[in-house]
Parts: sequence; C-alpha cells; structure tokens
Amino acid sequence: MNTHSGALSMEHKQERELPPFKWPTDMCFVCGQANPNGLGLKFVLGEDGNSCVCEFKLGDAATGPPGYAHGGIIAAILDEAMGKANRFKKKVALTRRMKVEYLRPVPLGELLVVEGRVRRTFGRALYNYAELRSAKGTLLACSRGKFLTIDAEKMFGPVQSAQHKNEQTVDR
Repeated sequence: MNTHSGALSMEHKQERELPPFKWPTDMCFVCGQANPNGLGLKFVLGEDGNSCVCEFKLGDAATGPPGYAHGGIIAAILDEAMGKANRFKKKVALTRRMKVEYLRPVPLGELLVVEGRVRRTFGRALYNYAELRSAKGTLLACSRGKFLTIDAEKMFGPVQSAQHKNEQTVDR
C-alpha cells in the first residue's frame, strides 16, 4: 500500500489538507486538539490523493513495554487513520470491526507515519486499511476494518461540512 520512504515535507503538508468536516466538539483521544490527555494527531491528504497520512512521535505517556508503545495506543491510531479515510467517500462511519497485526515493536520518541485508505465500499459498509511505518519505511503494524455509515446528526447532534462553517464547531 505504501511506497512512502520518508517524512513529508512541510510544503506538501500545507498543500494536502483532508476534505474538511466539522464536529460539535474536538475531544477525540487520537486527533482532538482540545483534549489535554489526547494524542492531538493531525492528518493530511496522502500523495496519491486517496489516503490520509499523519507523521508523529509518541512520548512516554504511550508506554507499553519499556521504550515502546502500548498496543492499545497503536490500535487507536490505526483506527483513526482508517476512519479519516472515510472522508474521501463523504461518509461518517463508525468502526464495526477491526483486526490489527503487530509486526514489530513501535518505538517511543521516533518519527512514525500512519496512512489509512478505503479499499472498497458495499452498501453502508466501507472496508478500510491502515499501515504504521517508521520514518525509514519499515512496516511496524497494519490493520483492516469494516466501518458502517451512520446519520451523524441523529447520533451526535449538529455536524457540518466545510460549506456550512460555524464558529462553534471545530475541525477533526
């Protein structure tokens, strides 16, 4: 899936924002910028235009085995990458099931790259894939998931696309 062998340049990050979507709060553990206990990850459009990518480092708060990330944190990051990929289909979808393969220990304090994409859709279901790699391109973990589209406003209250911006909503 990924031919990415290094870090994204700053100019590429600025050019490749994800299709916007607004939530009523910004408290997501993985990507919420208002969550003081969260990871605060920011995703951008992948170079191929059909994936979402995030570069980040994990600190000591993500510790599992000494010096390495906890598997639950890794799973949450992979889940978020797959979920962000749903934006390309203009869908709000929740994880129905997910399988994670932990291939190598994920080091703390080193640059990591996660990439998610939608592989196929069938009715309300989106079948997604994500990979977590080192900055050098070594595959550390990957996941597959099934997501089901929902009526976001029915479940969460007002949510908005970029065309209906409101200062009480925030990017996610």
